[in-house]
Amino acid sequence: MSAEEPIPLARPFLGEVEEERVLEVLRSGHLSLGPRLAEFEGAFASRLGVRHASAVSSGTAGLHLALRAVGVSDGAEVITSPFSFVASANVALYERARPVFADIDPVTLNISPDAAAAAVTERTAAILPVHVFGYPADIPALERLGLPIVEDACEALGAVHADGTAVGGGGAHPAVFGFYPNKQLTTGEGGIITTADPTLKERFDSERNQGRAPDMGWLDHDRLGFNYRLSDIACALGLAQLSRLDVMLAGRARVAASYRESLARIEGLELPCVDAGGARRGWFVFVVQLPRGVDRDGTVRALNERGVPSKPYFPAIHLMSLYRERFGHREGEFPVCEDVAARSIALPFFPEMTEGQVARVTAVLDDVVRRA
Repeated sequence: MSAEEPIPLARPFLGEVEEERVLEVLRSGHLSLGPRLAEFEGAFASRLGVRHASAVSSGTAGLHLALRAVGVSDGAEVITSPFSFVASANVALYERARPVFADIDPVTLNISPDAAAAAVTERTAAILPVHVFGYPADIPALERLGLPIVEDACEALGAVHADGTAVGGGGAHPAVFGFYPNKQLTTGEGGIITTADPTLKERFDSERNQGRAPDMGWLDHDRLGFNYRLSDIACALGLAQLSRLDVMLAGRARVAASYRESLARIEGLELPCVDAGGARRGWFVFVVQLPRGVDRDGTVRALNERGVPSKPYFPAIHLMSLYRERFGHREGEFPVCEDVAARSIALPFFPEMTEGQVARVTAVLDDVVRRA
């Protein structure tokens, strides 16, 4: 790639293996609810060391089904992070529940267990922690609150807790992964829920398929369900990706290490926290916090103009129009989140990114920040 060409913000890692697996399904004519679905679920569960997995149409769909399964319904409250992709809050609204935000830890950027504890009321039905940017949230501390937990692991494939357990591999709580094209593994669109509970597995499989039980005819349904199925085409793509997951994770870790070394020269720039206490990040994106006083939106525009795409990542959910208007949220409620959100941008990041591309991003960002 020449120096003048734009660097992609993200790019899926695809090749002949993916083409071959998808073509096999196309040629079979069995495009949905076929053998690749169970094969993908089994392979994914085995990879994480958990008993069960249920593939669904998106990470958002998985979070919705998981919240329903732990008892979230009308009028309930779900404690979650304001620093996340909006879906982790929206899924509570699907069940006419209320997302209750708790501020984040300034280092890990995950929900603060102390803030979560302070947000508990008699209406709290569940906690939905997000493993933000692939760094493991403090699940043991949240477990001590004694409430049902649904883990948003949509960004955290490959992450490991301090005790050596893979994020989503413990099975004590439903954990949900997402497979959008910028994720560690992609099925185009898609997601999966992991659990150790066979009863939950049965429920997820039914509700993703319009509420049909396995032993029922297709015109009989015994519960409310949704069209949250993942096609065999997508599962075939997932199987191919899973066979190369170690290579893709290693590529992401390599690029992250290169960024750390290269970006260290930019004064005041805050980099993602390093792994600590045995926890290990599953690299999803590379997000930096700009020095205080540097205009975030102006920096994004300046980078884009010079062929280096970037995005604000993430905006604070409680300050989005829907949440301001519906719940009356205002600036100042969650100061750590608001400070981080106002300064954070995602830089180009994908497994095949070259040292030269990292150097170019660094040089352009350094120049833009100096000018600012």
